[in-house]
Amino acid sequence: MTYHKPSFKGTAMKGDWLWLSGVLLLLHGVGSCPEQCLCHAPTKAVDCSRQGLKGIPSEMPPGTQILHLQHNQIGDIPTSAFIRTPFLRTLDLSNNALFTLAPGAFVGLAHLRVLNLTQNFLHSLESQVFQSLPQLQELDLSLNNIEELPKFKGETLSHLSRLIIQRNQLQQVPRAHLASLPSLRTLFFKDNLWKCTCHLLDLKLWLESFVYKGGITDGVICSAPNIWKGKDLLKIPYELYNPCHPLLGKEEANQTQPSGTAQQDPPLPGQPQEQVVKSPSNCEFKPKARPVNLRHAITTVVITGVVCGIVCLMMLVAAVYGCTYAAIMAKGHREPSSHTNEPRRPEEEKGPQDPSLA
Repeated sequence: MTYHKPSFKGTAMKGDWLWLSGVLLLLHGVGSCPEQCLCHAPTKAVDCSRQGLKGIPSEMPPGTQILHLQHNQIGDIPTSAFIRTPFLRTLDLSNNALFTLAPGAFVGLAHLRVLNLTQNFLHSLESQVFQSLPQLQELDLSLNNIEELPKFKGETLSHLSRLIIQRNQLQQVPRAHLASLPSLRTLFFKDNLWKCTCHLLDLKLWLESFVYKGGITDGVICSAPNIWKGKDLLKIPYELYNPCHPLLGKEEANQTQPSGTAQQDPPLPGQPQEQVVKSPSNCEFKPKARPVNLRHAITTVVITGVVCGIVCLMMLVAAVYGCTYAAIMAKGHREPSSHTNEPRRPEEEKGPQDPSLA
């Protein structure tokens, strides 16, 4: 029986090939870091901040989890711009020149948790922008020019717990847009152009429930009307919204109604239909408590003061008249008594002469 010595030549060559392939892949991963960025392999972070970038870098380490793109000149984010970084968890795009976001700008970021879009030039956001971010927990949209908040879908943003929309151009936010976020715990939207009219009543009611359940908010500070400028919406008495009660429960009807059309109420008998047309945008409640009572109080004080002044003047006149009359009467009583006390004349003392003596 012949014994053959095992040959390790093929095994060694195969091992060398695997080692070489691993080295090449490692070199390829290191070389994929953009030239203007700093890549930190242990933390899987890529820092491209303050580099004057005008677009998203095309090459990026595939295992990147943290990406810093703040303080650049990025003007737009095209569709699937981050398709090469599927494991991204934190994305910072603050202090750029973003005007719009494509509906599919964040496609592929299924693991993203923190998105910072602070201090850009965003005017509006489409509702589909955040649909591809199911794990998003924090969204910062502060310091933009956003006039209307998109309707978030709870099934997509079910983990969103922190929303920041401070210093924008918001005047109102429909209650349904926020109620669709089941995990929301922190909501900051100070320094907006809040118009505290009837259309903000639903937001007031939702905020009261949100705070009662332990939510954190910095409050809605009114910018209009002037009577409530600088006031916190939560501190405005609920009774002042009594004129707005007919609008409650009509949100669904307003959503189905075409935009730009006026809301109509059923006409009263004998009243022309065009006289009952109401414009939701011009709906403003009329406060009836504090301002009206203040005017009534001032009017009452003025009238009371005038009446008291007249009464006091009449009393003074009466007192002067009484004193004068008393003085005249006293003088009149003194004059007759002075005549009776005068000495009698001799003729009067002698009396009448007796005719018999004559």
